[in-house]
Amino acid sequence: MSRRIRVEIESRNEFWHNALGVEWEHQFPDRRLEKVGKHAYVIDEDWLEDLQKVASQVFSRVLLSPDDPGRRRWFRSLIPGGDRE
Repeated sequence: MSRRIRVEIESRNEFWHNALGVEWEHQFPDRRLEKVGKHAYVIDEDWLEDLQKVASQVFSRVLLSPDDPGRRRWFRSLIPGGDRE
Protein backbone atom coordinates (compact mmCIF):
# COMPACT_ATOMS: atom_id res chain seq x y z
CA MET A 1 0.00 0.00 0.00
CA SER A 2 1.28 3.44 -0.93
CA ARG A 3 1.95 6.13 1.62
CA ARG A 4 -0.65 8.93 1.75
CA ILE A 5 0.58 12.51 1.47
CA ARG A 6 -1.09 15.92 1.73
CA VAL A 7 -0.77 18.30 -1.21
CA GLU A 8 -2.06 21.74 -2.08
CA ILE A 9 -3.02 22.79 -5.58
CA GLU A 10 -2.37 26.35 -6.70
CA SER A 11 -4.19 27.49 -9.83
CA ARG A 12 -4.57 30.77 -11.71
CA ASN A 13 -8.16 30.95 -10.52
CA GLU A 14 -11.14 28.76 -9.58
CA PHE A 15 -11.90 27.94 -13.22
CA TRP A 16 -8.49 26.33 -13.67
CA HIS A 17 -8.68 24.65 -10.27
CA ASN A 18 -11.97 23.05 -11.28
CA ALA A 19 -10.49 22.16 -14.70
CA LEU A 20 -7.76 20.20 -12.93
CA GLY A 21 -10.39 18.11 -11.15
CA VAL A 22 -12.23 17.42 -14.39
CA GLU A 23 -9.05 16.52 -16.26
CA TRP A 24 -7.81 14.31 -13.40
CA GLU A 25 -11.09 12.36 -13.36
CA HIS A 26 -10.93 12.01 -17.14
CA GLN A 27 -7.35 10.69 -17.19
CA PHE A 28 -7.50 8.67 -13.95
CA PRO A 29 -11.14 7.71 -13.25
CA ASP A 30 -10.11 5.08 -10.69
CA ARG A 31 -8.09 7.58 -8.59
CA ARG A 32 -10.20 9.79 -6.33
CA LEU A 33 -8.66 12.93 -4.81
CA GLU A 34 -9.59 13.18 -1.12
CA LYS A 35 -10.34 16.84 -0.37
CA VAL A 36 -9.20 18.03 3.08
CA GLY A 37 -9.32 21.81 2.62
CA LYS A 38 -10.29 24.43 0.07
CA HIS A 39 -7.34 23.52 -2.18
CA ALA A 40 -5.78 20.70 -0.15
CA TYR A 41 -5.98 16.99 -0.86
CA VAL A 42 -4.66 13.69 0.43
CA ILE A 43 -3.35 11.41 -2.31
CA ASP A 44 -1.31 8.25 -2.68
CA GLU A 45 2.34 9.24 -2.93
CA ASP A 46 2.58 7.21 -6.17
CA TRP A 47 0.12 9.62 -7.83
CA LEU A 48 2.21 12.75 -7.26
CA GLU A 49 4.04 12.74 -10.59
CA ASP A 50 0.82 12.14 -12.54
CA LEU A 51 -1.02 14.87 -10.61
CA GLN A 52 1.82 17.32 -11.33
CA LYS A 53 1.61 16.51 -15.06
CA VAL A 54 -2.15 17.07 -15.13
CA ALA A 55 -1.76 20.29 -13.12
CA SER A 56 0.76 21.67 -15.61
CA GLN A 57 -1.81 21.11 -18.39
CA VAL A 58 -4.31 23.44 -16.69
CA PHE A 59 -2.11 26.30 -15.42
CA SER A 60 -1.78 24.83 -11.94
CA ARG A 61 0.90 23.37 -9.72
CA VAL A 62 1.00 20.85 -6.91
CA LEU A 63 2.81 21.64 -3.67
CA LEU A 64 3.60 19.25 -0.86
CA SER A 65 1.89 20.41 2.32
CA PRO A 66 3.62 20.49 5.67
CA ASP A 67 2.72 17.75 8.13
CA ASP A 68 1.21 20.49 10.30
CA PRO A 69 -1.17 22.61 8.16
CA GLY A 70 -1.55 25.06 11.06
CA ARG A 71 2.04 26.08 10.59
CA ARG A 72 1.41 27.12 6.97
CA ARG A 73 -1.68 29.11 8.06
CA TRP A 74 0.44 30.84 10.70
CA PHE A 75 3.10 31.81 8.14
CA ARG A 76 0.44 33.05 5.73
CA SER A 77 -1.10 35.19 8.45
CA LEU A 78 2.20 37.09 8.65
CA ILE A 79 2.09 38.01 4.95
CA PRO A 80 -0.36 40.68 3.76
CA GLY A 81 -2.91 38.97 1.49
CA GLY A 82 -1.47 35.55 2.33
CA ASP A 83 -4.40 34.35 4.40
CA ARG A 84 -6.20 32.53 1.56
CA GLU A 85 -6.57 28.73 2.03
